[in-house]
Amino acid sequence: MSTEFTLSAGGYTAVVTARAAALRVLQFHGRDLVVPFPQGGPIPDYRGIIAAPWPNRIADGRYSFDDVEYQLPVNEPERGTALHGLAFPLDWAMKESDAGSVTLTCTVGPTAGYPFALELSARYELDDSGLHASVTAVNTADVAAPYGVCPHPYLVAGSSPLNEWVLDFAADSFLEVTPDRLLPLSLAPVAGHEFDFRAPRAIGSTEIDHAFTGITFDGGLARLSVRDPAGTGVGMSWDESCPWLQIHTADKPAPIPNRFGLAVEPMTCPPDAFNSGTDLIRLEPGATHTASWSIYAL
Repeated sequence: MSTEFTLSAGGYTAVVTARAAALRVLQFHGRDLVVPFPQGGPIPDYRGIIAAPWPNRIADGRYSFDDVEYQLPVNEPERGTALHGLAFPLDWAMKESDAGSVTLTCTVGPTAGYPFALELSARYELDDSGLHASVTAVNTADVAAPYGVCPHPYLVAGSSPLNEWVLDFAADSFLEVTPDRLLPLSLAPVAGHEFDFRAPRAIGSTEIDHAFTGITFDGGLARLSVRDPAGTGVGMSWDESCPWLQIHTADKPAPIPNRFGLAVEPMTCPPDAFNSGTDLIRLEPGATHTASWSIYAL
């Protein structure tokens, strides 16, 4: 069973697991703000994990970096992709912790498909304003490394069905994808599309598993809110290190539990960035990159 750490402050409680540095529980006065998962055993649906050194998918697990081609394990065989990086199966080590915070670390690489070496550090901290998290990557090797990261929480607005939740986030465009493999095609404007949530409105029956960009940052932060008509809600903010946002309405074929939460994933780069190069981070030897986000009750 994976070690875990329970944090509390300001009416908030969080449980973080050493496996994948995942956010297993986040509550405000006992109300779930994210979809939890059972203690021990596998992490379903990548709930709460840190996806690194890439978020989302790499087509066929193949990419080229500095004119060398690499093959990663294909862990999403039904779509033929390498999904959500290499850090999520790992048990991260505790670096420091107290009643309201924990910092976990792990080493990613070198492997045949990713012959680079990164030290990752994930910090979670609670205060009166919610959960504040960050991931820092340091390139410990003597060659540059391709890099991207995102968190993977499923937000919970309240007890009403997801279709009734009211979603609000400011993004001007979304990435069209292939219907079978969810691989990038081209950017399209949200204006006039069912994916336009620049003004608050109910999600309804809209099915989303897409990346958005053209995000509005106000004072260095982007913000998303999702509210239950019963009056509860949850918000998320993130910094400009993440110009992309994956939204997923957790649609599953019957009889699998369906639309149980809203995946909200601020990403440093879009899907398949190891091939497109779009916003891919080139982490030079000794260089550091940090991405930060917060989740809070509304």
